[in-house]
Amino acid sequence: GKLLGVDGVILTGFLLGFPANEIVLPAVLLGYTANSSITSYAGVGDLQTILLANGWTGETAVCFLLLALFHAPCATTVWTIQKETGSIKRTCVAVLLPVVIGILLCMSVHFVIVQLF
Repeated sequence: GKLLGVDGVILTGFLLGFPANEIVLPAVLLGYTANSSITSYAGVGDLQTILLANGWTGETAVCFLLLALFHAPCATTVWTIQKETGSIKRTCVAVLLPVVIGILLCMSVHFVIVQLF
């Protein structure tokens, strides 16, 4: 995760988000807070406090957003791609292509920031 500019909790959130992509951020918050409920936050200020307390920087935020844009589609989308194309090969390309692009973009951002600072 450090090569991508993120931590293990974020990577775990993206893995747990495979069934439904909208649960990635709640899974990350759950990992950071270790609470059984993630609905008790009053607002964006609480979110900022949690993320900053867990070491988020501008680099982390940018890399998280890049991974959110370029990561594997959810399970339903993968199933639909396989069903419509009838090809395991095309389904694998549809899953791996955005993942590889996201990884390369995050690594590029991380290495540019490391070189600059």
